[in-house]
Order: sequence, then structure tokens, then C-alpha cells
Amino acid sequence: MEKELRDQAAKLLEEGTVDYIVGFASGTLKHTTTPLITGDKDETSSLVINPFISNNLATYALEISGRLGIVAKGCDSRSIVSLIQDKQITRQDIVILGIPCSGLIDLKKVEKLAGKERDEIDEVVVVADKVVITVGSEKQEVPAAAVLFDHCIGCELQIPQEYDFLIQGPAVEIRNSEASREKIKELKQMSPDQRWSYWKQQFNRCIRCYACRQVCPACFCERCFVEESQPRWVSPVSQWQDNLIFQAIRAIHVAGRCTDCGECERVCPVDIPLRSLSKEMYDLVGEMFNYKSGMNAGAPPLMTAYELTEVESLIR
Repeated sequence: MEKELRDQAAKLLEEGTVDYIVGFASGTLKHTTTPLITGDKDETSSLVINPFISNNLATYALEISGRLGIVAKGCDSRSIVSLIQDKQITRQDIVILGIPCSGLIDLKKVEKLAGKERDEIDEVVVVADKVVITVGSEKQEVPAAAVLFDHCIGCELQIPQEYDFLIQGPAVEIRNSEASREKIKELKQMSPDQRWSYWKQQFNRCIRCYACRQVCPACFCERCFVEESQPRWVSPVSQWQDNLIFQAIRAIHVAGRCTDCGECERVCPVDIPLRSLSKEMYDLVGEMFNYKSGMNAGAPPLMTAYELTEVESLIR
């Protein structure tokens, strides 16, 4: 798969079809990757495909001028389509290099299972629906679902639906939507007072770094409401009430655009379970409007489409 991807990326640059390739290269830390943005065909030899390509590269389509070739997993391709629907990018400026994805490994789950820090873990290898963790001479085999990100366990599109070139390779079916919603189910079982106390505790830890906003392709406002001073919606000082308001409003803003890529939760430096908010909103949009973001580039965005068959109670 890597050879096919590298060859195709180099060809696109050599022929002048794209100005830049946006993909993944090996990271400087063990078991990590880093985004690779290059206009040099020789550098495409650094492109990798492995279970650690966690970044949603769609966000770079908003930041880089020129025609881009973007390596895209299923959720990434949906984010690209959503940006096209919102007229943030144009389809003719994007060449999608689709890759099949069997899920991405959450190193925090691996560390917990192995009882070791990631630097002490020698190898993490996916074999079909299993993952083999090697520490020294010891090997531990676990079900893939035990160490994948929650959003990967509930993945709805392992092979991109929208692409210009599809890299051929296996995609093992590991979907378990119930398991991917465990945190949300726990929250729903709480009383309103317990849930309020839970989120108060979570957002007391928030340092308002905005990593969740910066990594999200659906957050594309040139100026965020938290930066407004007239009127001022939230205090610039990090306090739990304003942190909660920020996340609640952000969840509403990305409704109908969120593709459940899980990036907001992955990058949070204090491990706030942000996907519990975004996934619940994602499910509500699906239930109320029968709408899934990023599935059809020609379809209007959720909030711009009105049908006469809409339930009247929704607009009262």
C-alpha cells in the first residue's frame, strides 16, 4: 500500500496535477506519525500508512493555497466533503488519495494494557482483528477493539466514499457501535445532577488551549466567538463555567459537519472526553434529520436544506 501511495503521489507532483501532497511520515517519537506537506516528489518516499496515522488531514485544505493531493481515511474524506459542501474549498482543487482503514491504535489504551510507557513498548502490530504488543521478549495478543480509538470501533466508513485514487488494501471490519458509545451510555445513566457535577469536574481541568478547535476541520470560522470582546461571550480566564459554554456552543456549531473523527478528544492535553459531546450531537442530527455529514459533496449542508416534510415541532 505504501509503495502504491508513494508512486501515485510522486506522479501527481511530477505531472503538475497538484502543487502539494499532504500525507503522513514517521514521527520522531516511537509509534507515532506526523503530517507531511511537500511539493518535492522525492520526499514522497517518506509517506507511510500504518495504524498510527491519527491526524485528520482535511484541516490542511483550509490552510494551504494551491491544488492539494490529500491522503484520506474514511472519516477524513467525509471532512473534506463537508468542507466542499460549506464552500470552504472547491472540489477541483483537491485530489483525494483514499486509503482503507481498519482503525487507529490509541497508545494510551496500549500503555494501560501493557502496564508500560510507550517508550518501553518495542512493537505494536496489527494482525487481522488482533493486535500484538511486544515488550522485550514478551508478546501480548489482544483484540483490536481493545486498543483502537473509540471512534474507530464505531467507524461507519472504513473505505472512503469520495476519492480520486483509491489505494488498494485490506480493511478488516471491527465495527461495534455499542462499544464505541460506552462513555456516552455511562453519562446517560447518570441523573441530571450527577451529569452536571461530572462535566463541572471535567471542565475545571480545561486549560482553554483550544487544541480541540484548532485540530477540527469543522471549526473554520476566521474569528471564533471566544475571541470577541464586543460583546464578550466568555471570560478570557479559564474557569469551568466559560469552558463549558465554549464546548457547548462549539458542539452546536459543528452539528451537521462533525464526522466523528475523534480528533478533539485525542489532542486534549488533559484528557477531557470531548467526543461524548460531539458524538451525541452527531447521533441527534442523524435521528432528527436523517443526515450524516460528508457523505455527498453535491448535497446542501444540513442547516441550509429545508423540506416540506420536516416535522413541524422542529421549527416551532
